[in-house]
Amino acid sequence: MRSGTLGTLACAMLVLAGCGRMGDSSWNPFRWFGGAPAQQQTLEPQGGYPTTVQDGRLPLAQVTGAKWEPLYEGRMLVVTGLARSKGWWDVALVTEVPMPRGRIRPDANGVLRLRLVGKPPLPDTFAAANPPHPASDTVTVALTIPNAALADLREVVITSAGNAITLRR
Repeated sequence: MRSGTLGTLACAMLVLAGCGRMGDSSWNPFRWFGGAPAQQQTLEPQGGYPTTVQDGRLPLAQVTGAKWEPLYEGRMLVVTGLARSKGWWDVALVTEVPMPRGRIRPDANGVLRLRLVGKPPLPDTFAAANPPHPASDTVTVALTIPNAALADLREVVITSAGNAITLRR
């Protein structure tokens, strides 16, 4: 009788081993009473993404225009703006909601919110003391948005210190 029970138990173990990982199975006795640790369901860092970006860039004075350019892998958003003075540098479009580097996605309503930011010139310089000339001191930046992000995108809102532009798809 003992050898028959052991034989049946050995066959059952072989069958269960062939069905997949024992740790993920409901036949695992450690999972019966909630003993297995809960698995993380997201790639978001524990505590979330940082809420503010500490890179020293400030909003430009105004956004003067925005347009879409077609690309094979998506679209390119081209934005022009004007700073408060001459000499602004490291100008970029950054998302208002912190996202992983290189990944862009709209919010639940299909709206992607961007800010036009840059670094001002050093104080007590010629560039900082002179106002910009709209014909020659316009800043142009671009942001590539892949097809995967475009699927849920309805509109893009680009803000600066003085105004905002909405661009619908």
